[in-house]
Amino acid sequence: MEHRRIAGDVGRGDDTGAFGELRPLLFTIAYEMLGSAADAEDVLQDSYLRWRETDLDTVDNTRGYLTQVVTRQSLNRLRSLRRRREDYVGAWLPEPIRTEHDASHDVLLAESVSMAMLLVLETLGPTERAVFVLSEVFGHSLVEIADMIDKSDTTVRQIAHRAREHVQARRKRFQPDSDTSRAVITQFVRAANTGDVRTLMDVLAPDVVQISDGGGKVHAARRPISGAAQVANFLIRLARTSMADMRVEFGHFNALPAVLLRSGADGQLDSVLMIEVTDNRITRLYAVRNPDKLRTTDVVRTLRRDGDHT
Repeated sequence: MEHRRIAGDVGRGDDTGAFGELRPLLFTIAYEMLGSAADAEDVLQDSYLRWRETDLDTVDNTRGYLTQVVTRQSLNRLRSLRRRREDYVGAWLPEPIRTEHDASHDVLLAESVSMAMLLVLETLGPTERAVFVLSEVFGHSLVEIADMIDKSDTTVRQIAHRAREHVQARRKRFQPDSDTSRAVITQFVRAANTGDVRTLMDVLAPDVVQISDGGGKVHAARRPISGAAQVANFLIRLARTSMADMRVEFGHFNALPAVLLRSGADGQLDSVLMIEVTDNRITRLYAVRNPDKLRTTDVVRTLRRDGDHT
C-alpha cells in the first residue's frame, strides 16, 4: 500500500519510541473505527510492522503518517468485519474496554467511546465512519483526511456533511459519569438483587432500553427490551435464576459506570453491564456476555485525543 507524505514536522524520534508514544492515540482511532479492541490491537500490530519497514527519512510528520497507516488498515479491517456482523447471532454490541474514571473528564472523548455513540457509528459506511471520527473527534482537517484516505477534497467534504447529519439525527444526549449517577447505580444493583420492583421503577427511565450481547455462545436476550416495567421484570427474573452465586464488582468501561458479574470460585467474568444515567434515571443498559468480548476486560486502556496536528 502506498502512503503519501504528510507535511509538517512533529518530531519523529526513533521507530519504536515514536510508535509507543503515539500508541494510545492510534489505539483510540482504531477502536472508534472498529468497535473491537481485539481488532484494534491487530491493526496496531500490522501498522507497527509497516512502520518498522518504513524509511524514516521519507516521513516528515510521524503522527500524521501513523494516523494514515492506522486509518487505512482500519478501513480494510472494517469492511471485512461488516460482512461478519451481518451473520451475528442476536444483538451486537461493541467490545467493552476498561477505561480510567478520569477518561470522562474529556467529554468529547468520553462520548466518542460510549456504547451509544459506537452503535451510531456502526450505522455509517466504513468511509463515512473514518471521516467522521477523524474530523469530529480527532480534529483533522478535511484536507488532511482526503490525503489519508486517498480521496478528493470535494468528495471528503460531501462525505463529512452526510456523516455529520446522520450522526446528529441519531445521537443521544450524553452525560458524563458523576457521583450522582454512581449513587443511582448502587441503588439499582441493590434493588435488582432484592427484587425491589418499586425502587427499580424509580431509578429506571420510562423509556429505558436493555441490550444484551451473547453472540449465540451464552444465553442472552436476542432483542432489546424496552420500557421500565419490562426491564425491571427481566432483571428481577435474572437475579433470581442466575445471580445467586454471582459476585458483583463495580468498574468503569467505555467512560461509563459498569457492573461486573463474576461466577464460581475462580471469579470467572460472566458479564459486563454498562449503564447510562441521564437526569438521575437509568436510560440504557448494555450487557456484554459474549466470552470472546470479555477476554481483555482487565486491561485498563489509556485513551488519547490529540488535536495538535501542525
